[in-house]
Amino acid sequence: MIYPTIQDLTKGKYNRYQLAIATAKCARLITDEYVKQRSAAESALTGTKEGSTTIASLIDPALANEKAVKNAINHIDGGDFVIVDTPEEPEDAFFEGED
Repeated sequence: MIYPTIQDLTKGKYNRYQLAIATAKCARLITDEYVKQRSAAESALTGTKEGSTTIASLIDPALANEKAVKNAINHIDGGDFVIVDTPEEPEDAFFEGED
């Protein structure tokens, strides 16, 4: 069984589509943070002695050791990231007042 379950993640308020979109957006944020940290680590190591420090030691282990989607699911389950449900606008709302 996969933990956390879809029911745990959606808490009965969201559908699977909303969960998939939220997870993908969260995973993108995590991946962007990893790339940023890796770039900073590479530039910090430029000009230093070989073997004194590794890139992996300068990057957050949670970002480096787990897949982005698994991290995203854990963040959503832990409440670090929250799914925001935006109400849909009625289709004729854009046409009000235009005569």
